[in-house]
Amino acid sequence: MADQDFLSQDEIDALLGSDGEKESEEESSEIAPFDFNEIENIKIGGLPGLEIIYEKWVKQFRDEIKKVIPKINTVTKENIHITRFNTFMSKIPLPSSYTNITMKPLPESALFVVDARLAFVMISVIFGGPAKPFKVEGREFTKLEIKIIGDFVDTAIKVLEDIWRSFYPIEINKKSIELNPSLARITSGNEKVVVVECLVDVDGYEAPIFFCFPQGMFLPIRDIIYSEFIGEENKSWKDRLKKRLKSLDVNLKLELGKEKYLLKEILKWQKGDELILNIDKDSDLTIVVENEPKFICKLGKVKNRYAAMIEKPIKGE
Repeated sequence: MADQDFLSQDEIDALLGSDGEKESEEESSEIAPFDFNEIENIKIGGLPGLEIIYEKWVKQFRDEIKKVIPKINTVTKENIHITRFNTFMSKIPLPSSYTNITMKPLPESALFVVDARLAFVMISVIFGGPAKPFKVEGREFTKLEIKIIGDFVDTAIKVLEDIWRSFYPIEINKKSIELNPSLARITSGNEKVVVVECLVDVDGYEAPIFFCFPQGMFLPIRDIIYSEFIGEENKSWKDRLKKRLKSLDVNLKLELGKEKYLLKEILKWQKGDELILNIDKDSDLTIVVENEPKFICKLGKVKNRYAAMIEKPIKGE
């Protein structure tokens, strides 16, 4: 057999090298870019302040809602997590009740959702029926059913406002109750939301309710939401602190005016020289408390004494 019938080592390496490059090209062509925005950030137990607020809410709400619907046995907090708004909405059966609420002064709007199963079971037991689930697809709420759901929602919101105010002064307002989920959008579908899921036991049958908040809604009070040590304020301690603060002595002075002079002018001053301040009875003057400007006032006179009438406070930064 002639030598040319065999491949040299260089030829073998060249062939293997070309095949390897071809395989790597095929493998790389199958790799698709990964979109990190598709990841849902599920964060269970990561909002300890909100956990405390809702632990208090379920206890007080249970007592209040039993006055409206006596066959409600318990209300429990299941979990608090962060997900995408579209993901949350896709898991709600239809028809359900979507209540759009504001929590001033916090930005944006929140959503309170009464699951369809809970709505129909509550209505069933109110009129003497069984607390059992039944098919709800394609079934809309009647006006009477909407009224009953509204009473449930109003009670939940009122209790939530009372609980929140022990931690942060808010005012909750109900904007609307929607039955169409497309009208209940509080943010874009891909935005993250904080979802609080609770279970309501109606005569032995459990069904969920949900609070849904845009994640950015809590940015102004993130210290409260992420704190593990928030609690009910101690009224007696607060009263003692107020009493102590009110008994403190503070330095107060009234600035009648300011003028600028050169040093060479000041050196020429003699005893008896008059300094003219360009103010009159309509001029705005400043009351300074502990070296901080606090009030705008007008200069006046009461009997034989000069006085200052406060016009408005000076808001700090």
